[in-house]
Amino acid sequence: MATRQIILDTETTGLEPRLGHRIIEVAGVEMVNRRLTGKHFHRYLNPGRESDEGALQVHGLTTEFLSDKPKFAEIVDELLEYIVGAELIIHNAPFDIGFLDAELALVRKKKLVTYCPAVIDTLRMAKDLHPGKRNGLDSLCDRYQIDNSARTLHGALLDAELLAEVYLAMTRGQDSLIGESDGAREETKVAKFERGNLKLSVLRATDEEVAAHESQLADIDKASGGSVWRRLAT
Repeated sequence: MATRQIILDTETTGLEPRLGHRIIEVAGVEMVNRRLTGKHFHRYLNPGRESDEGALQVHGLTTEFLSDKPKFAEIVDELLEYIVGAELIIHNAPFDIGFLDAELALVRKKKLVTYCPAVIDTLRMAKDLHPGKRNGLDSLCDRYQIDNSARTLHGALLDAELLAEVYLAMTRGQDSLIGESDGAREETKVAKFERGNLKLSVLRATDEEVAAHESQLADIDKASGGSVWRRLAT
């Protein structure tokens, strides 16, 4: 059965929906069976208020830019149709869910969990994988060697796309059939042979090959926090 996931992100006018802050941008990136489908959702929203100065410095979305954008009530049905039934992947999920629930309440809709009962918080996941380290999106991109050079300001769609790559990197190896078309496996035929008096030649690695091997292990260590090869070797 296909697993449909939506990597979701929002930008807001401030930090606290209870103080009247609103969502000004929402974006989603669809992934099915760990494959990005290219089906995105992205809307800028008119919040009906100004952003706090600190928030404006983060996302750069001015009141003037947002003035002709739709209200949340105008796009809510389209958003819910896009995410319904999917497993959500969100970085610092309580923050985004808190804002989405507040917006849904204003338009007399049920809470987000009604439409998407499963949520993965990648911030919580990253803290479990990398305790004591910085686990913001930029830090995770650096750790997993994901190009985030276009991220000069926070933007919901770009951040969702980057988070999709981070999530795949953090969970790499969990699914043994990744890369197979529609879950189908071709039968592998192994030719049989008799060893008899077969003599094998042993070719020792050159200094250049050893150096390249060590460089590759260093890259794996940087991305994963420690390669299995080194642990077995010691």
